[in-house]
Amino acid sequence: MKKILLTVIIALTMATAGARDYNFNEMTYTPKATTFFLNTNDDAQAVTVRIYDAGKDGNMLKKIDLKRVKGSKDEWTGKVKGDLKGKFYTFDVKYNGNYMGENPGVFAKAVGVNGRRGAIIDLAETNPAEWGQDVRPAINLKDHVIYEMHHRDFSIARNINLDPKITVKRVSTEYPGKFLALTEPWAIGHLTDLGVNAVHVLPSYDYASIDETKLDQNRYNWGYDPLNYNVPEGGYSTNPYDPTARNREFKQMVQALHKAGIRVILDVVYNHTYSIDDGNFQKTCPGTFYRKNADGSWSNGSGCGNETASDQEIMRQYMLASVKYWIDEYHIDGFRFDLMGVHDIETMNKIADMVHSIDPTMLVYGEGWSAGSCAYPGDKLAMKANVKQMPGVAAFSDDIRDALRGPWDGDDKAAFLGGLPGFEESLKFGIVGAIQHPQVNYSKVNYSKEPFALEPTQMISYVSCHDDMCLVDRLRASVPDVKGNDKELVKLDLLAQTAVFTSQGIPFMLSGEELLRDKKGVHNSYESPDSINRLDWNGRIKHPEVFNYYKGLISLRKHHEGFRLGSADLVRKHLEFLPGGDCLVVYRLKDLKQVGDTWNNIIVILNSNNEKRTVKMPKSTYTIVGDGDIINEAGLYTITTDEIIVPSRSAIIMHD
Repeated sequence: MKKILLTVIIALTMATAGARDYNFNEMTYTPKATTFFLNTNDDAQAVTVRIYDAGKDGNMLKKIDLKRVKGSKDEWTGKVKGDLKGKFYTFDVKYNGNYMGENPGVFAKAVGVNGRRGAIIDLAETNPAEWGQDVRPAINLKDHVIYEMHHRDFSIARNINLDPKITVKRVSTEYPGKFLALTEPWAIGHLTDLGVNAVHVLPSYDYASIDETKLDQNRYNWGYDPLNYNVPEGGYSTNPYDPTARNREFKQMVQALHKAGIRVILDVVYNHTYSIDDGNFQKTCPGTFYRKNADGSWSNGSGCGNETASDQEIMRQYMLASVKYWIDEYHIDGFRFDLMGVHDIETMNKIADMVHSIDPTMLVYGEGWSAGSCAYPGDKLAMKANVKQMPGVAAFSDDIRDALRGPWDGDDKAAFLGGLPGFEESLKFGIVGAIQHPQVNYSKVNYSKEPFALEPTQMISYVSCHDDMCLVDRLRASVPDVKGNDKELVKLDLLAQTAVFTSQGIPFMLSGEELLRDKKGVHNSYESPDSINRLDWNGRIKHPEVFNYYKGLISLRKHHEGFRLGSADLVRKHLEFLPGGDCLVVYRLKDLKQVGDTWNNIIVILNSNNEKRTVKMPKSTYTIVGDGDIINEAGLYTITTDEIIVPSRSAIIMHD
């Protein structure tokens, strides 16, 4: 009988020359037998596997001792005859006469409720109908428009009328806070109407902070506390007790988004685990997966109590295997690396090379910083300043973010949007995509005193994300006269996003910003309740001008090559800055018909002053397509002039 494998065995041939290859296929199921396999440290004395009838509690059905693989010091295997589908298992490794504690292994692919036991399932049975015909949407690197979302935020309040003054009915969700919410027509329709083509989902693997047996308590977390890296989170499934549900429903979500032309980017957190002593890594291979300081203490570059050692071959290959597994099994289209600056450059390059060997258009990007000092040389870490050594990797630009909204170390501190001069060069740095450009004075850029990107596709352009205050809250906190003035608030909000979406980097937005989302001023909402984090879908009714402006910006970007040239040489050739001033940045995208644009010259003016400004430009007949709070690609009006008056706190976009 043909074997039904739990998954294809991952043979990692990308290891460095002379290094061994690790096999992370820890459990292989067939109806006739289930085979267990585990890598340990060399000094492991024994490995026990226990079989259970339930994913939590319940009776132990069988216990077996694995045998060392012949000729190996650290590989263990054993087989249990009979059909174990639907049962659960744990590993327990003995060191120095003591067992480390039961766990599902480091590479479980299915688990019981709360992820403490592995599940024996046939993964092929979790494939939705037509999963074999699922196709990754065709999107070039430079064409991505990223929408960052948390599953619960996006859909949890879809059925709730948060504003009693608004009585317009809307389609409700059957799956609030679940993976399946993103399969529903209302959700797909919103995303396609907005125009985004890539959804970045916050951590969606099995994480530790949510008790899946008590989901009625509505405990909230972003999920940056990894437990099982290769299993979808049970709290986002319809039944966390059924180990097949989370796997199947995650695939259904990906399939629905793919059918709509939207890619799925997974937020991965390989830089730390939720715990050392209670984690699967430490119980399996004590000390091997983590870095230590010179004094023997655990290094804490993540700020979460530990940091993983990507420079060690087992962790490096683990990351490669995990990324490959999410691509193969779940059809993931890209990866965002949390605290990428904790990982080493060599590992990130190997991951990017592997991903791009599968599909060169898949995005690999991350936070080019750590949350503390790492027990590894800084010049070998995947920091933003070292992105030029990682040509297949992109990094978030805190330069353009903080040039617009204000510095990261003070919620009440403003910058360009607050009408403060001195941030123009930092904004120009972001506009060109963090590359070398002759008209950017790098000595005046807030953080990067030289380009960090070789190509503009290596810069993620954004003004807010799940971290820190969202854009609306930051504006209210840092610009005094917008706190109770929605008109001025909206003007600055739209001005900020104009800078982001017309920049040469890859644009990124936080879900709900198109609805004028706020979080009641909460800076770090990772444990805040739904009342803080949920999207208010009334925002689309209350502020239609915001949604329509965002939609218009995205459409402009998609339809005009000038906003996404994708090449440093083309940016230097076709983008020039015109004379501006304090809180006034003006640039022209010129001779664009050479790159296939239907418009030849585009001028963008960003004015954050509290007064209007007159801007000089080359004389021509211009069609205005963006004016304050309106975007109309067909044109709002036409002028023949060599100067234009730009209203306060607004952007002008025009072409000739």
